[in-house]
Amino acid sequence: MYIARLREQGRYSSAKSYQDALNSFLRFCGQEMILYTRIDREMLLRYQDYLRDRECSWNTVSTYMRRIRRVYGLAMENGEAPFSRYLFKGIFLGVKSKQKKALPAESLRLLMTAPLAAPELRKTQRALCLMFLFCGMAFVDFAHLKKSDIRNGVLRYNRQKTGTPMLVEIQPVARELLAALMTDTLRDSPYLFTFLSGTKTGEEAFREYTSALADFNRSLKELANACGVTEIVTSYSIRHSFATTLKEQGVHLAYFNITSPQLEKMNKRCPADTVLSRAAECIGLPRKRKADAPGHVPAKPATFPGGNVFPEWKWTGRRGRGTRCGQS
Repeated sequence: MYIARLREQGRYSSAKSYQDALNSFLRFCGQEMILYTRIDREMLLRYQDYLRDRECSWNTVSTYMRRIRRVYGLAMENGEAPFSRYLFKGIFLGVKSKQKKALPAESLRLLMTAPLAAPELRKTQRALCLMFLFCGMAFVDFAHLKKSDIRNGVLRYNRQKTGTPMLVEIQPVARELLAALMTDTLRDSPYLFTFLSGTKTGEEAFREYTSALADFNRSLKELANACGVTEIVTSYSIRHSFATTLKEQGVHLAYFNITSPQLEKMNKRCPADTVLSRAAECIGLPRKRKADAPGHVPAKPATFPGGNVFPEWKWTGRRGRGTRCGQS
């Protein structure tokens, strides 16, 4: 079975996605299993209406349908399902993205700088700030960061999703936050933070991560309520907000995702840490420089949780001098 093969390959997230689609389709059919010969276009159209009647988004409909199409296609290749050219005609298989995931600058400031009394909320606030300061890092990468990933003031890690090697210079403003967030980490744990135990492997490790993600998103919701932020805040909001902030401040889109050849050319002109510090300058973070460049406007500081200084969101360099992050 395809789902079992995904689990054997360690692709637990994909396996869960296919299993969710299968469970939903079987609930619609009212049976524990269904023959391929019974699946036709009319059934799929009714299933699509069934999902929409239950207030599933079009993207959810598309995900489930694409999972069913993939499994049906494999069954056809193996001679287990009859050929049907127009089986998915009229079925939505695209992507609809109308909701803006990035947060307004003022909401971002509130989430990062609002004074909080509850220790758990302060911990969530520190994590949010660090994910932003680490170039809008995805939560899956943030949770899997290891102590060995930090060397000489630079964070080096591989993206969990793509395996792409990344490096991020740890700015001075992030160091105290990093130390504060690491206080609860067990000495024997390989990870920087407490999201994961480091004792689980395989599918158990995947389940531990999904539980940590759900807990973090709940904590972000509580943080937003405490700060008076009305927008929906999730772990994705941080990543999108970082990119949007740079874009709105005039950073050229070419710097958002730098390919390896581009980075090699860039590193010939200036060291990697200088390239990465441009991202910090873009969002107003202080960095060492011999003298202010012509036209440089000093950023106005604001109070940061834990007594640090976090400057106003202001592009203080020349257009096109910012970069999101580098790839080693």
